[in-house]
Amino acid sequence: MTTLRDGRIDRRTLLKGAGGIAVGLPFLEEMLPRAAAAPAGRDVPVRAFNVFFGLGIPAPLQTEGFDDVLEPLKPLSDKLLVMRNVDQVRCDEKGINAHFDGSSGAFTAEPPNGEAKSGGPSIDQVVRRAHYPRGLPDGMVSTLVAGTFFRRSRVSRYVHSYNPDGTVAARMQERPRDVFERVFGKIEEANGPAARRRRRIRRSVLDTVVGQYKDLTGPKSPLGTGSRVRIAEHLDRIREYEQRAYAQAGKPRPTPDAPPRSRLLHGDSADPGGQGIDITLEELTTEWRLLADLYALAVQTDRVRFGSLTFLAAGERIRLTGEYEYAGRKIWDFDDAKQLHASGDKGCSHEWWHKFNEKKSNEQLRAHAHLKMREVAYFLSRLDDRDAIEANGRSILENSLITISTESGDGRHANVKRELSGVFHAITGANGRFKTGEILDVGAEGLDVYNTMLDGMGVRDRLGPQNREATAVDAIRA
Repeated sequence: MTTLRDGRIDRRTLLKGAGGIAVGLPFLEEMLPRAAAAPAGRDVPVRAFNVFFGLGIPAPLQTEGFDDVLEPLKPLSDKLLVMRNVDQVRCDEKGINAHFDGSSGAFTAEPPNGEAKSGGPSIDQVVRRAHYPRGLPDGMVSTLVAGTFFRRSRVSRYVHSYNPDGTVAARMQERPRDVFERVFGKIEEANGPAARRRRRIRRSVLDTVVGQYKDLTGPKSPLGTGSRVRIAEHLDRIREYEQRAYAQAGKPRPTPDAPPRSRLLHGDSADPGGQGIDITLEELTTEWRLLADLYALAVQTDRVRFGSLTFLAAGERIRLTGEYEYAGRKIWDFDDAKQLHASGDKGCSHEWWHKFNEKKSNEQLRAHAHLKMREVAYFLSRLDDRDAIEANGRSILENSLITISTESGDGRHANVKRELSGVFHAITGANGRFKTGEILDVGAEGLDVYNTMLDGMGVRDRLGPQNREATAVDAIRA
C-alpha cells in the first residue's frame, strides 16, 4: 500500500492481500496535488470500453429520438453522441447472416476471420496499445471481457474485444463470481485442520487486507474524515457485491442476508442446440445488474481501463416472460413463446426482429429494444454517479471512450445492405474529444467513424486495409 506523501495519496494505491488479492480505492481528495489550481486541470487515465447489446435497433425506430425505444438513454443524453446511418456493409461475410458478421464488425469494422477470430483489432485494444505501449501500471487487469448472454455459436456473437491478430483479448467472464475473482482475486484455500479453522472465520477477500483498511480509516489515519468515510463505504460495497456474487454462484460467504442462488444457465446448457431457453425478466436483469455493478466497480477502483461488456448476444435466443415497467408505467408483458405461437427457437425474442415491418406498430420488438436500452443505461449510470467523479471534476463516463453498438440495422435477412446499414452507435465524450448531447446522422462507413475516433484519441494506427482511402468524419469531433 502506498503511504501519504506531501499531503497526498497516489491514485494507484491498492490494498494488497495474500494470494494476489488487490483492492483499489475510490478517488479521494488526498489524491489531488495541493498545488493544483483547479480540479479541471488534472489529467485522468485513458480508458476505452465497448458495450454491446444483441439484435439491434431497426433504423426507422432510431429516427424517433428519445421518444420511444431510446427513452432510457435520455437521462444520459448530454453525455452521449448518438450516431445514426452508420454503414457496416463491408463487414458482410457471404453465406452467413448479420447476427454473426454484424457482431464481428461491431468495434472492428471488419468481417470475421473464421468462427473464433475477428477480422482485426477492436477499438479498445488499439487505444490500449497506443497509450500504454509498455503495458498498464502494476496491479491492473489488462482487459476485462464480461457479459450476460445465452447464444453460444461463434465467439464474436458475445466477445467484443480483440487483439491485432483477431484473437480474443481476454477470456469471457459470464458469472458475477468470476468477474469478482478476476478483478479482486480469490482466497486460495489449503487443506488441514488449521486451514479449515481459517475458512470458518474468513468471510471475504477483504479480510486479507483488514490491517491496511484499519490504518486508513482508524484514528491515526493520515486521511481526512470525509475520505475515511468514503473508504469505509467503498469497502462495505465491495463486501456486499462479493456476497451477492458468491450467493448467486451457490457458494455464499457466511452471511445472514445473502440472496438466493441464481437460477440462470451458463455454458452449453445456456444454448441447447440453438433452440433457446425460458427465462424471466427478473432472472435476466438481476444477474446482469450485478455483473454491471462489478464491472463498474472495477473501473471506479482503477483496476480496469479496457475491455468490453455484453448484454445479450448477437442473434440472442431467449423466451422472455415477465411484466416490464419503466419510470412508474407499464411498458409490456413479455411472453415471447405464447405471443409468437411457437416453441423452440421460433418462440424466441429474436423472431420479433425477423418480423419487423416499418408499416406496423412492432410493439413486441419495441418493448425488447426499450429493455435493452434500460439495461445499457443502468451500466452507464454506474460510471456517472458520486463514486465515479474524477480529479478533473468529470465522471468516468465523461472521461472515457465508451462505444455502444450492436449487430444489425434491421433484422430481416433478405437484404444484406438493409441489415448492415443504419447500425446503432453511440459514444461518450472521452474527456472532451468528441461531441455529446446530440443525435447525429453521420451517413458514413463504420470504418471511417472508428478511425476518426482513433485519430481523436491521438492514435496513429488505423483499422481496416492500409491501402483504402479514408474519409474523416469530423462531425463527431468536439
